[in-house]
Amino acid sequence: MMEYFSTKGEVFPVTVINAGPIVVTQVKTKATDRYNAVQIGFGTKNANNISKALKGHLKDLGNFRFIKEFRTEKESEYKVGDTMNVADTFEVGDSLQVSSVSKGKGFQGVVKRHGFHGGPRSHGQKHSEREPGSIGGGLRTHVPKGMRMAGRMGGDRITQKNLKVIFVDKENNIMLIKGAIPGRKGSLVEIISK
Repeated sequence: MMEYFSTKGEVFPVTVINAGPIVVTQVKTKATDRYNAVQIGFGTKNANNISKALKGHLKDLGNFRFIKEFRTEKESEYKVGDTMNVADTFEVGDSLQVSSVSKGKGFQGVVKRHGFHGGPRSHGQKHSEREPGSIGGGLRTHVPKGMRMAGRMGGDRITQKNLKVIFVDKENNIMLIKGAIPGRKGSLVEIISK
């Protein structure tokens, strides 16, 4: 993330996105695959780390780091080998929906994971500052489903809606999106224009 200063003197917190070029690797139709979709490739990867099956599928299109598929009803508009750039797709002021996998934080307790307040620090409570407390009544002999407990935190697919495009660099395929986006640096982000 960084700060972006507009020509009016406004300051926006923005996230820098490297968005292209994206290459169409396969077009799926109902006749051949039972559903309509477009498969795209992005990024570069060492050719030694790509399987022979994937090399045969991609042919001479490139060695892509990411391959993703999107369902669409406009599959006839795309052809294998077509490239999509930032300039073709996005403009300043567009409203976006951004999805990504959030940072994994490992095994965390209930205070960090769910925002529990912990137990009282007095009245004979010695070691229960960050404990969850009761997890069920005495009548039931099992823990109810959905009980918030300690466990793995992060690593979930998060979708942010109503984000705005602040700036588009057409030459370098870079765009600035207002606000924070889930995920670590270098993670794959799906951007859908609304």
